[in-house]
Amino acid sequence: MSSNTAISIKQSQKRRLHEILLGFKKGRVLVIGDFILDQFVWGEVQRISPEAPVPVVNVRRESYMPGGTLNVASNIRTLGGTVYPCGVLGRDLQGRVLLKAIRREGIDTRGIIYDRERPTTVKTRIIAHSQQVVRFDREKVQEISKDHCQKLLRFIKQIISEVDVLIIEDYGKGVVQPPLLRPTIKLARQYRKPVLVDPKEKHFSYYAGVTALTPNRKEAYSAYENSRMSHTGQGSPSLQEVGHALVKRLKSEALLITLGEEGMALFERKGTMTHIPTTAREVYDVSGAGDTVIATFGLALAAGAQMKEAALISNLAAGIVVGKLGTATVSFEELAQAVDLLSL
Repeated sequence: MSSNTAISIKQSQKRRLHEILLGFKKGRVLVIGDFILDQFVWGEVQRISPEAPVPVVNVRRESYMPGGTLNVASNIRTLGGTVYPCGVLGRDLQGRVLLKAIRREGIDTRGIIYDRERPTTVKTRIIAHSQQVVRFDREKVQEISKDHCQKLLRFIKQIISEVDVLIIEDYGKGVVQPPLLRPTIKLARQYRKPVLVDPKEKHFSYYAGVTALTPNRKEAYSAYENSRMSHTGQGSPSLQEVGHALVKRLKSEALLITLGEEGMALFERKGTMTHIPTTAREVYDVSGAGDTVIATFGLALAAGAQMKEAALISNLAAGIVVGKLGTATVSFEELAQAVDLLSL
């Protein structure tokens, strides 16, 4: 029988959370997945186009940020951890922009493979008056070659003994595939390293045996329905049924479902469900929020946190990042202050 609990914070728990944060600087995380360049075009709207009923954006500036797996890496770095991103970049201008950005942050680049035939994925967002007007993507979605897959595996084998946690960031662009995941999960078991997955809803069958997953509500329900799991009662299955069923099916230790304005729900193998209310005061942009969640969750586990503690800390990080425009990261100082502000 599952039990529902809500986290209450005592002074001793606050001290414990701060101890975990202090351990972030010793955390070493391997992050595997799809690399994306996030481009932001900032401007203002003063009129509607005479050609079509669309706003005309007067562009004021442009900015570029590491996205996808590299946003996870950036979050780990700004929180004080050491990160090793592992994935594929195109040999193009966009790839060079990404490489320069992560080198500027002092992020290790040995796990990056270059592909002349594959363009770097670019997501371009047009922002006017603090609102996203439109987004367009430039990408080539297909599985990476066997040769590149083997190159990634060689790096994973080389570095795995040095890291505390593995994160799989699956954006469905072609890096995360069974020939890469199966030997990686097997290696992680051999070295007793936790494996966390930010999943793609169509790929849940790939993730059997990982330690924990961090889907949003839509992804969790979609995976439940796609697996044709039976449920009792009328209408849609409850969140509790979905969460516990996925944990059982994937043989994972935990499932952390993000619920937007309702916070998060942590399901554990022992049968508990813990609801963590949101701490966000204002929501400006959810771009990359899932990256922040899994980055903080993984770094907290690397620092010795229990699942509930890691979930609470990642919820605080998410509450901070959604209050920023664009693909953003959370600093160690911001997270420490958020812990201080928790009510007793």
